Amino acid sequence: MAKNEPGLDPLKEDARITALNERLAQAKSDEAIRRGEGRDKGDDDYRLGNRVLAELIGGLAGGALIGWVLDRFLGTSPWLLLVMLFLGIIVAFRNIIRISNRRSK
Repeated sequence: MAKNEPGLDPLKEDARITALNERLAQAKSDEAIRRGEGRDKGDDDYRLGNRVLAELIGGLAGGALIGWVLDRFLGTSPWLLLVMLFLGIIVAFRNIIRISNRRSK
């Protein structure tokens, strides 16, 4: 076909259609964010791992510290330290189990 051959000229893109496509893309993006699909799952997993680690360390350290302080005041060394350390471990694992059950959406 020659360049100057008569025929239909291609239609120019309408500005209204372009604006409508942009608004539709924005609405889809907003809806994905609202439903939580726009977030990266890797970040959520990283936060969950940090929380589990904090629960474990906090339970151990908290139980040991409280037991050590009580042993110092009551003179029952090392029994309250051991009891509170085991209670801290139990509480830490209970919290970790609760976190893992809540995340099974």
